Amino acid sequence: MPASITFVTVDYNDPQLGNDMLAMLDAYAKDPMGGGQGISDHVKTALLPALANRHDAISILCYVDGKPAGLANCFESFSTFKAKPVMNIHDFVILGGHRKLGLSQKLLEAVQSMAKARGCCKLTLELLEGNTPAKNAYLKFGFDGYELDPEMGKAYFWEKAL
Repeated sequence: MPASITFVTVDYNDPQLGNDMLAMLDAYAKDPMGGGQGISDHVKTALLPALANRHDAISILCYVDGKPAGLANCFESFSTFKAKPVMNIHDFVILGGHRKLGLSQKLLEAVQSMAKARGCCKLTLELLEGNTPAKNAYLKFGFDGYELDPEMGKAYFWEKAL
């Protein structure tokens, strides 16, 4: 069991936190659930300054015994039906060597606390259908499929590349 687990909100202008965040995102991108390819050199150069200029971006790093072990990149949006902000978990990763320590639940708790402090009415996220470990972690935390009317079925998350 780890000696210490800590969570830090990333200051995108802090070189050490930025490097840790990029390393975690790169590890996630290399995983089959993240697409199987690391982030590009362009992203490594452009991401932190771009995030620093956004008021809606929040990243939380999880450290185990002082080493990066988890990351949640989140973006605030808005619910017109609730007239309140919504927090979307865009990237969520726990490094392979740190899985089965309950870190996903702890990191989700950190995200939820931050979202509540910002007045958000809900958390949202997307996941791949075949990512059973993530699906189980999210279900355990209380996430479920989204629907307004059961007769209309669950919502889809679609994309169109530009």
